[in-house]
Parts: sequence; structure tokens; C-alpha cells
Amino acid sequence: MSRRSFLIIRQDRIGDCVLASGLPRELKLRWPDCRVTMMTRSLTAPLFAHNPHVDEILTDDWDDPGRREPFWSLVGRLRRGRFSHALLLLPQKRYAYAAFCAGIPVRLGHGLKLYQTVTFTREIRTRKSRPGRHEADYALDLARAVGLGKADPTPELHLTVEEGREVRRRREAWSAGDENRLIVGLHATSGQSAPNWPPEVWADLAARLGGDEDLAVVLTDPAPPTPLPEVSGVIQPARSVGLRDGMLNFAALDLLVSASTGPMHICGALGVPTVSLFCPLPACRPDLWGPLGGQSSPVLPRAEYCRDQCPGDPHICDYRGDSGVDPAALESRILELLQSSGSS
Repeated sequence: MSRRSFLIIRQDRIGDCVLASGLPRELKLRWPDCRVTMMTRSLTAPLFAHNPHVDEILTDDWDDPGRREPFWSLVGRLRRGRFSHALLLLPQKRYAYAAFCAGIPVRLGHGLKLYQTVTFTREIRTRKSRPGRHEADYALDLARAVGLGKADPTPELHLTVEEGREVRRRREAWSAGDENRLIVGLHATSGQSAPNWPPEVWADLAARLGGDEDLAVVLTDPAPPTPLPEVSGVIQPARSVGLRDGMLNFAALDLLVSASTGPMHICGALGVPTVSLFCPLPACRPDLWGPLGGQSSPVLPRAEYCRDQCPGDPHICDYRGDSGVDPAALESRILELLQSSGSS
């Protein structure tokens, strides 16, 4: 086969894209002369910026009717790319048909979908109920099917030299010039993508941590919910102008506390330790969706709570009642992880 040119289509959320960020690296290690193009939404494209293993980034905002590219225009763009392989990491009809109509010779997608059968997309079956495998590893399965072989799923995000300087400037400002003062970020929102505390519980945790003179507490949400901004002593950075700027806030932390959501995965890929609220249901469990790359401490409710009080929908669970997931317990977990990570 002539030089391989891979189109990786990852059109979903921030965390999913972060967990696929190791795939370009592994393709380049296996085929050093290959070309790798990422296709994402505009929102998540900055995650792949400055990645030395990504040759090109394409965007298509399929979920925004006002910005979505007409189908045949998309087909023409893909045809001009002269791709040899299309890896559809998230099954979607639009991209299965677009890759087929663009004449990309090798097309692979997860699962068994009628539109994949109709478009002769090779269907790769995965068993996510299988213990011991991480979601990031499933992103590699499509490439394994065309010869990738053994590969490392660890994600990676890349900052420029100037961005690194800006990270150091933010650390100095937040720590008030005290090199021994540790910076803890609190990310209180999750877009209802995962179980999460109500804002008043996050405010309780912020007040507890803020009472420790050796810690600086930073609110990393673009718009922290009330009453968090009113907690005495918390630091609220200028509102991020985009995902790339928000990444610099995460990179400046010694630890992030959040629900199991995109910022947690960004911090993992940047090597920032995390304490994260999780759900033990099979589709949400930490061994499948935990952050990779940095030290992590998943926090789960007591088994009795899940058995007796679980609302049944992890997206609306807020750990109310005797779950064992409370600010006092998290405060202890945070201090333990800061100590074990060598930050203190």
C-alpha cells in the first residue's frame, strides 16, 4: 500500500476527544511516514492543536444547524484529502456516508449499525462490559484492525513554550508568590454528563479548603454557579476566552477536584493529579472512564447507598443522603493525594 493517510473522526465531547489523543502518536510510531488528520467539532479542535503527531485538523459542527457544512461540501473536502483510511471512533450516520461517498478505501467503525453495513464500513465489535479495559484503549481498536498492533492508550496534550510561560505566570499570581502554597482547582459543573454535587455542597468544600493557609482555591468553571463565587478567599480567574485558555488554568494546578467530566481528562493528560466524583454503574465506572496520565483518586458512594437510594440515572445523581461522598471526606482525600503526589 502507498503512504497511509489516516482520517480520525472524533465528533463528541471533550473527555472523549482527550482519550483519543494518544491515537495519532501510536499511528506515527507504527507508520512513521503516515499522515494523520483529525476531524472534530470546533469546540474540541483546540485539544489537538500543537500536537506534533497531527498533520491537519478539520472541523465539522454536525450538531449545530447554523454551522453544519452541507453534506456534499463535506464529501468534496474529504475527497480532496485523499485519505486511505477513515476511523470513525463514534458511530455516526453522517460520517459513514461521507467517507463512503468520498471514496476513502478503508473505513472502520465501532459496533453494528445498519448504515455501516449499507456503506460497507468495516464493523469492529467491542465489549465494554469486559473488565480491565479503559475507554481510551477502545479508541485504538479500529487502528489495531489495520495492523497497529500493541499500543499505548495514554492521552497527551501539548502546550507551546509561550503557553508554558503563561502557566507559570498564573501559578505565581494564584499562589501570591509563595512557592510552597499549593493550588487546588474546583470544577463544579459537568453539563449533567455525570453524577455531581449541587453548588452549595461545592461551596462547603471550597470554604473548608479555603481555611487552609497553605492552599489556594481556584474556581475553574467559566461561570461558577452561585454560591461558589461568594465563598471567602476563593480565586476566580478571568473568564476563559476558549478551551485553549481554559487548558492553561488546568495546567497551573497542583490538583483538580471535579465530577467525572472533560476537565478531569484534560488534567490527566497534562499530568495534573485529580480527585473525581464517580458512579459505580458499569458504563460509568472509574476503570473504564478514569483519567489517564496523572495520579487520580476516584470517589465512589457507599455500596449500600447505591443499592438503596440510587435514583437510577447517573446524570441526575447528586449523592444526596448518606452516600459517604461529602466535603469532609473529600477534604481528607485531597490532602492525602497532595501529600502522596509530592506536591507538599
